[in-house]
Amino acid sequence: MVVGKNIAVIPARAGSKRVINKNIREMCGRPLISYTIEAAKKCGLFSHIIVSTDGEEIAAISEEYGAEVPFIRDNNLADDYCPVSLVTLDAINKMDFKSDQYENVCQLMANCPLRDDIDILNSHQQFLETRSDAQISVTKYGWFNPWWAMKCDVNNKLTPIFEQQLSERSQDLSELYCPTGAIWWAKINTLRKERTFHCTNRTGWVIPWEKGVDIDTEDDWKLAEILMKNKQWIKND
Repeated sequence: MVVGKNIAVIPARAGSKRVINKNIREMCGRPLISYTIEAAKKCGLFSHIIVSTDGEEIAAISEEYGAEVPFIRDNNLADDYCPVSLVTLDAINKMDFKSDQYENVCQLMANCPLRDDIDILNSHQQFLETRSDAQISVTKYGWFNPWWAMKCDVNNKLTPIFEQQLSERSQDLSELYCPTGAIWWAKINTLRKERTFHCTNRTGWVIPWEKGVDIDTEDDWKLAEILMKNKQWIKND
């Protein structure tokens, strides 16, 4: 393990619309972002843990929990349309991280509080073993079969997305995976060149769905809070 070669970037903008102030809203007695900062610190992989935010309150709380906030994110990188990969790239470039000093960046979304330090360590190990240029966390689809997905128009007319697979047995269909923002790795040189984690030599790291929950709605929050309470109960039992 070469700790000095890895940097963590935690994107956490202030303008969440569906869950107001979600990144600093308290979950089980702590600001949401604190769980991600704690996991990044505890895994011991990172020489720098940087929070990229446009919010002064998020910045102050992040520093309180041990992250670095060396700049306030530019407004053009804090709207609803900016790809998160560009936010992470901006942090790398603002800090002027040299590729001969730092090799890998790990993007940890603040709205994924349930992955922990062990998950980060395990994902890093696979990232090294596969020698991929980027690796994103994914989770298996659960209760519903994604192969049977359909569009429904204003007249309730259904159009299958995968028409051929509708006639196949579910056990004969290959497993599909959904990306989650929990843990994304990339070589810094690759991110600078491609400006995205979705490069050709990209692999997936499978994380259990209950650790990969992305909080984007109030329903997501309620689910994550239940899972967090259960996790803490097991830990303290």
